[in-house]
Amino acid sequence: MERLIRFVKDNFLAGRAFYNITDLNRKALEWCDKQNLVFRRGPCCVPQEVHMSECAGHLRHMDDSMELRGYLCPLRRISFDGFVNYEGRRFGVPYQYTGALARVMRKDGTIYIYSDDLTRLLVSHEVTWSKRDSFCKDQYANPQQPEEFPTVPVRTQVKMLLPEQCHVSSFEKFNFDKGVEPDA
Repeated sequence: MERLIRFVKDNFLAGRAFYNITDLNRKALEWCDKQNLVFRRGPCCVPQEVHMSECAGHLRHMDDSMELRGYLCPLRRISFDGFVNYEGRRFGVPYQYTGALARVMRKDGTIYIYSDDLTRLLVSHEVTWSKRDSFCKDQYANPQQPEEFPTVPVRTQVKMLLPEQCHVSSFEKFNFDKGVEPDA
């Protein structure tokens, strides 16, 4: 117990390869569960067995009630860009729920986002340890539509230059000795 970091470095990390941080965390949890089942000379016990013998008498089954679900699924507001913040990460929600309240719950490796009254599952996301946003299907209304429609009609006119005007120096327009030519 005194040299926990060294124990983990020498026994867990040595000779293992991980393809991302989520993979590392899953394998670390599996390794910890396996280590809890091994006899420890210091306390003269198997930690998992001691825990079950001392704590199992105090366990009781809790019924799945709305009060319990309300406690396990905290309320979150869906942001204007269609995300819910939970556990330091952002998870996408379909666009029609923007600005509404939602309840979020994590179960194993999945995040579930429910309506505020817990009657509808809005979306679920696979949990990763990445800090990148998790998008969902239908998070944005119409991707082919422009982001913003103009409020004033466009009055831009495009003129084609004659070939001889293309090679004129940029400073030629400041030659005030030359007369002003009216637009045709």
